[in-house]
Amino acid sequence: MKNKKWNISSEKRKIDAEYIQLPASSLILMLTISLFTFHSISAQQLESYILEAKANNPELRAYNSRVDIAREKVEEVNSLPDTELSAGIFVSEPETRTGPQTVRFSVRQMLPWFGTIDAREKAAGAMVKVEDIEADIARRKIALAVSQNYYQLYALQEKQEVLQENIDLLELYHQLALNSVEAGNASAIEVLRLKMRQNELRQQQESLSLKYDSKKVEFNKTLNREASLKVNLPDSLWIEETDTLLVPGNIEVNPEILKFDGLSESILQAEELNKKDALPKLGLGLDYVNVAKRTDMDMPDNGKDILMPMVSVSIPIFNNKYSSVTKQNELRQQEVTQRKEERVNQLQSRLESALNERSSARITWNIQLDNLEQARNAEDILIKTYETGKLDFDDVLDIQELQLKIQMNLIDAVVDYYQETAMIEYFLGTDK
Repeated sequence: MKNKKWNISSEKRKIDAEYIQLPASSLILMLTISLFTFHSISAQQLESYILEAKANNPELRAYNSRVDIAREKVEEVNSLPDTELSAGIFVSEPETRTGPQTVRFSVRQMLPWFGTIDAREKAAGAMVKVEDIEADIARRKIALAVSQNYYQLYALQEKQEVLQENIDLLELYHQLALNSVEAGNASAIEVLRLKMRQNELRQQQESLSLKYDSKKVEFNKTLNREASLKVNLPDSLWIEETDTLLVPGNIEVNPEILKFDGLSESILQAEELNKKDALPKLGLGLDYVNVAKRTDMDMPDNGKDILMPMVSVSIPIFNNKYSSVTKQNELRQQEVTQRKEERVNQLQSRLESALNERSSARITWNIQLDNLEQARNAEDILIKTYETGKLDFDDVLDIQELQLKIQMNLIDAVVDYYQETAMIEYFLGTDK
């Protein structure tokens, strides 16, 4: 019974004026064979939608751009400070022994302390890892959103079908009631009550149709495609007899936690860079002075230009700035550690809740399957009384309402099961 498709459409009811034919038992074998095919196709279709969302979703594209920007930052820091070039003309030419100075050219290049550029590269590289982890988190969230919307769409579609099947079933009962009225075994009030019940179900169906349209727009926009495009949904979902979900058990491999490890590493690298920045900086330079020849006398080196290499050292004597940065980095490390601990606790709590909700959905599924079987047995007994002309339409409405409630509970249970599975995979699974 647990592998049997439980909605009314799988059990075509046939009726004539005197007899209602119930579902054939051979249907169970046919459904058992086909359910595995339905499930495989559904998983492949959902995976296809997830891949499409990852390729097209604007938010993910933005995260990918941030990763590319961070990589370019590594190239940016892998360079020396700008070279300084200067030129000057002496308005009042100073006289030297070998002639007056006319023009001066200078070039300066500051050099960071040994290892500073390497430290900058490592600091920038650590931020690339952080941005990459952020993109990974975004990919997981998009996959989770696609999965949950997909299953919610399935629920809305399936509930509409179940309502239509119940409307059709009530129409059969309506015909029976009319026949009973003609035979004097029922009143017109019972006919009206059946019709009113049909109208109530149609109202619920129309409401679900509007919700389905709205959810379809949300789903398609997550994939960044036309809102009106059709979403291919499975014909049937069910819960396996045995649980095939493998739980690795270590939530700290989740990117939301690894992000804090990346942040901690980036702070360590930033502090290493801060220590390098606190060291002296070297400067190399070269001055060239053009000297004009003296015309009043002839002498050795007359008009010889001046070439003066220079070396300079920049010493951070007042280094309170670097000490302050070190203190800030220590505080940032404490903050990251505390935030990581808090996030681990939150995710573990949510994981435990998801596991429990998933188990609860399985229990609900099994119980409701059994309840549906009992309700169908009651319906069988009730229908058989039609042959004797003693059909109680109050009982008919009660049984129909009970079956509808059970069918809705089954849909909710299977959707809850798969949504919680998607949540567990978000916490513990690998990114696809």
